[in-house]
Amino acid sequence: MAEETAAEYHSKDFEWEELRLEVENDPSLRYHLTPFISSACSSDATTDEADAWRSFHRRHSAGKFFKERRYLLKEFPELIHSGDSIQVLEVGCGNGSTVLPILRAKQSTIVYACDCSEEVLKTTREIVATASGASLDNRLHTFVLDLSVYNFPDWLFCASCQRNSGSKHVSSSDSRDEKAGKLNAPYFLTEDQCCIGGVDFVTLIFTLSAIPFHRMSSVIEKCLCVLKPGQFLLFRDYGLYDMTMLRFLPEQRVGFCEYMRSDGTFSYFFSLDTARDLFTGAGFIELELEYCCITSVNRRSGKKMQRVWVHGKFQKPV
Repeated sequence: MAEETAAEYHSKDFEWEELRLEVENDPSLRYHLTPFISSACSSDATTDEADAWRSFHRRHSAGKFFKERRYLLKEFPELIHSGDSIQVLEVGCGNGSTVLPILRAKQSTIVYACDCSEEVLKTTREIVATASGASLDNRLHTFVLDLSVYNFPDWLFCASCQRNSGSKHVSSSDSRDEKAGKLNAPYFLTEDQCCIGGVDFVTLIFTLSAIPFHRMSSVIEKCLCVLKPGQFLLFRDYGLYDMTMLRFLPEQRVGFCEYMRSDGTFSYFFSLDTARDLFTGAGFIELELEYCCITSVNRRSGKKMQRVWVHGKFQKPV
């Protein structure tokens, strides 16, 4: 049943180019397309986005919005078929909706999950611990990190990689967000074996759009650094002209394709060209990049909604 649901979920219900023409020819939506002139006010507004997300997760700490993303295994089959044992780093894990299906997929998969909110990490651990089936929580390692500000902690890199990589890493003594006792050192890091990066996969699932645009390149470069050569970053996020973008009011714009909600949280909507420039500019090789266009139906009102997401798969050069 899950496989059938995933197949239906990912069908191309409409053409993005047709939606583009409809939006761009609608005078009432024209403000989304006009150039954005930044101001000191809009620039200052980007400084507290992590606090806004922490407040959001505190308000929804019961996991009310949890919905397991089983479709990811169909979109990214490498998570199932790559080797006997893999290590996955989920960046901005939220309440664990991505973590749980990845852990279920293979009993040998280890997941490292970070988020800027300790509250939401607690929710993730609770959801995983109470999930039906085999024990999953012993393969989940969580840590607090705002990647838009800080780098990954040293323990994701072996000693050799720490010395040889060109980036600076946050040690446990330097990171104000890292919680002692909440981390289990990755079993694959040893003094005599170079991890050459760290993990086999990095997943960025509806995370990058929550970061101010001017910080995205830095975040992607950090993700490249923590990957082993030849391994993959798996990306899924909001696409240009998604229904939620078109609902934002003119005064909520804080950049081109970038908006701020009333609670202070950000949302960016990616074109394929923007996503391509960001990832290839950071050093990734593009393998897959496309719009996923889905028509969903509100069960209560019966209203059809046109959703647009960007699906991407990128590889670290060997």
